[in-house]
Amino acid sequence: MAIINIVNMNFAYDGGIPLFSNISLQIDTRWKLGLIGRNGRGKTTLLRLLLGHLAYNGKIEVPIPLGYFPYTVQNKTLSILEIATQIADFESWQLERELSLLEISGDILIRPFETLSGGEQTKVMLAVLFLNDNSFLLIDEPTNHLDLEGRNVVGNYLSKKDGFILVSHDRALLDRSVDHILSINRDGIELTQGNFSTWQCNQNYRERFEDAENNKLKKEVHRLQESARKSNEWSNKAEKEKYGHGPVDRGFIGSKAAKIMKHSKSAENRKQLAIEQKQQLFKNTEITEKLSIIPIRFHSSRLIDLENIFVQYNGTALFNGVTFSVDVGDRVAVYGRNGCGKSSLLKLIAGQEIPYQGYCRVPKNLKISYLPQDASFLHGSMKDFTVQRQIDESLLRTILHKLGFSKDDYENDMSDFSAGQKKKILLAASLCEQASLYLWDEPLNYIDIISRTQIINLLIEYQPTLIFVEHDKTFLETVATKKIELSVKAIS
Repeated sequence: MAIINIVNMNFAYDGGIPLFSNISLQIDTRWKLGLIGRNGRGKTTLLRLLLGHLAYNGKIEVPIPLGYFPYTVQNKTLSILEIATQIADFESWQLERELSLLEISGDILIRPFETLSGGEQTKVMLAVLFLNDNSFLLIDEPTNHLDLEGRNVVGNYLSKKDGFILVSHDRALLDRSVDHILSINRDGIELTQGNFSTWQCNQNYRERFEDAENNKLKKEVHRLQESARKSNEWSNKAEKEKYGHGPVDRGFIGSKAAKIMKHSKSAENRKQLAIEQKQQLFKNTEITEKLSIIPIRFHSSRLIDLENIFVQYNGTALFNGVTFSVDVGDRVAVYGRNGCGKSSLLKLIAGQEIPYQGYCRVPKNLKISYLPQDASFLHGSMKDFTVQRQIDESLLRTILHKLGFSKDDYENDMSDFSAGQKKKILLAASLCEQASLYLWDEPLNYIDIISRTQIINLLIEYQPTLIFVEHDKTFLETVATKKIELSVKAIS
């Protein structure tokens, strides 16, 4: 057993707002530690600090070697075996054993790394990195290129390992794989023993407690405000009477007014203290404000019809013919293996030029809001983005604030945002658009767990008509009212 020790660590990028202030933490290298938090809170930054890639104030002691995923392969033309020998010291049977646990045949070892799919590359690199004995592995969002089946395989694999930090927004994966949760909150970090569901249960309990305390403090503030108001009124009235006409004991009234003013000041101080206690109560609690959406009602209950659709790539059908219809209120999940054509099907429905065969009826007057899978193209200011998309800037800012953006974020160039922040911008833009049909391609990719919960609650409450591709098991099972599987077209 070894202990990673962090003492009074402080870090900020280029003199900006501190990401970490006086952080002290001990991490047992036998733990399976899940690292969670809002996008932009510093999860990847914390991993880079542990690796020694960033300058900081304080002390970080790492007594054992660290590995990092995703590992950057410099020469992707090399075979997997050649790359593996550069990273770890092992016998060939050991690598084959790890690959088999990830449901990959050992025959893959002779293939050039560049010929693997994104999901295969993820599995191979995890297998290789875990071959390093007596090391602690930092795993940063391993599921971004994995389909639902691939995520299950990786989850089972990680559940048999120990000694790692896993950054993930996939609740099912965290529940299956980790035994501790480290949450980066609004004002510090919080360590919880157990999986994500344990952390969520504790979080819900604390929120209920803090809501009750908040209501008590609100009542106390109101009572003190009312007391201060009445005291001020009496004091002002008494002060006026002191200089009025007729036989009055001005000394007594003046003394009494002074006492009332003192009582009023004391009440005001207690009111301010109660307000400060209220602010402190919510200092480290995540704000999960409700999101909203305004769908347009279509004149017909049936929106689209697809019959025996084959989407083509280089003249070859990507999947077997698929038939389904979408009615108002349907939330249709399109799922299948990586590369089977899910994104192409959504693009076809959105009206893009996608080669296909079959019958596809999408009314020309059907208003569609399309959320693409890739958000890396975003750059420039948000203001320019809203003009280009013809959406309301203030509404976009309101939605992004609810999703965890700060006021400072709005002034930054979008190219500097994290992948999760960019995805949130596209998601918020779609929520700004009034549409009869929403097409979302992996809307949760890179997006934090708290925001995922907000999005689920939105869809359950407003029930927009939606066709989506998503590999988050919890989201899929909670949101979908209809599921369409794309099976891969057999190659003859």
